[in-house]
Order: sequence, then C-alpha cells, then structure tokens
Amino acid sequence: MFAKPKKQITEQEALLKLSALCSQAEHSSGEMKDKMRRWMLPSDVAERILDRLIDERFVDDERFARFFVRDKIRFDRWGRRKIEQALYKKGVASDISQRVLDAVPADDYIEILRQLIAAKRRTVKADSDYELNCKLIRFAMGRGFDMDIIRKCVDMPDE
Repeated sequence: MFAKPKKQITEQEALLKLSALCSQAEHSSGEMKDKMRRWMLPSDVAERILDRLIDERFVDDERFARFFVRDKIRFDRWGRRKIEQALYKKGVASDISQRVLDAVPADDYIEILRQLIAAKRRTVKADSDYELNCKLIRFAMGRGFDMDIIRKCVDMPDE
C-alpha cells in the first residue's frame, strides 16, 4: 500500500550509471547535473562525479553541442534561435553554443527554410499575398529562424 523509500544511491553507483548512459549517447553536463539532483546526491559528490566524467571524456559540452546542432538542423529543421534556447535548457554554456552555432553557414539555414516554406506555402490557405506571407513568417519564426533569413526565403517566389 505504501511505497517503500528508495535507498540513497552511492557515488560509485551514480558514476557507473552515468558513464553507461554517456557511452550510449551524447549528453551535456547540465543533463548530468539534473539527473544527479533527481537522485538527491549531495552537491560535493555530484561535482566530483561530473569532474570525473569530464576528465574521462564521457561528457564534453562542445562535442554535445556540435552533434545537437547538426541533428536539429538536419532532422528537425530548426532555426538558430530555437536551437539556442534548447542548448540553454540543456545546460550548455552560452560561449560554447555561440561558437558552435556561428560555425554553421547561413546558407544551411536558408536552404532548409526554403524547403519548409515551399512545402508550407502549398498547404496554407490565405485570401491575399499579404496574409499568406504573414502566415509563412509566423510559421518560420515558430521554427526559430531569424527575420533576415525569413525575408530572403519568403520574398523569393517558388522555384
């Protein structure tokens, strides 16, 4: 009837679990801190574990950010702003995320947004060109694209 209390996870168990998790997929240091906070590990223990994961290269925020940005652009077709916010939520430092995002050419965002807008243009119903452009701009902003890139893609006619 009553849930029995969970026993406190030890430092060694936490290290083993987190290293196994990191060996399967890329994770940020922020994700590791959140996981240890949920396990209610003392902060000094959590810091030791995180330092060890970083030293042994299980956790590398820059490597995580590069893969995350690449995947979000290629598969989810997100713009820079949305990726920036997602990296912030993952606990990646802003200097790392800015450096990784600056490495992505603007042409990559433009190419993806052109494809998205072309597909969206076929499905959107609007009474005028102005209303159509407003809907397309709103759609692109929701995907996290900057206004200057949106203008380049919305103002261009379909190819």
